[in-house]
Amino acid sequence: MTKPIIVGITGASGVIYGISLLKALRDLEINTHLVLSEGGIRNIDIETDHTIQEVLDMATTVHDINNIGANIASGSFLTAGMIIAPCTMKTLSAVANSFDYNLLIRAADVTLKEKRRLVLMVRETPLHKGHLKLMLRAADIGAMILPPVPAFYHRPKTIADIINQSIGKALDFLSVEHRLFDRWSGV
Repeated sequence: MTKPIIVGITGASGVIYGISLLKALRDLEINTHLVLSEGGIRNIDIETDHTIQEVLDMATTVHDINNIGANIASGSFLTAGMIIAPCTMKTLSAVANSFDYNLLIRAADVTLKEKRRLVLMVRETPLHKGHLKLMLRAADIGAMILPPVPAFYHRPKTIADIINQSIGKALDFLSVEHRLFDRWSGV
């Protein structure tokens, strides 16, 4: 059985990436541990037609962001890794500086210290030098920086096709097999 994956959803625009990730992992029958920030909750309401309860129901386990005593706050709890989708600059900054002020950041820090895979789907544009330095710092300590930048070689027909390609790239990094998009097969 595949180890669970931690999913963080923060308040950057693009919460649909986290929601789509939860759906894909549920369909793949992979257990998930969800940590949702206040901004993430707000943006689910602003940006999607999903209710908060619908999103919570997609996860196997939901953790209160303030519960530093949760199992995912410890390296002894085995996971396949963590994906933060979308990842705000505030969250990126906290991860890059090991500023474990809540469970989301603590879980990311544990993922890194245990040499597990952490994907940060950073969602901001344009980027200034401070953002880029934070991304470099997070990458230097082991995070994969994966902004949801769409590819078009798979000839997407819908917004879901574009979202699934980015989600698929994140799952590739965690070695999760999926069929979310058509892979490049050459010319």
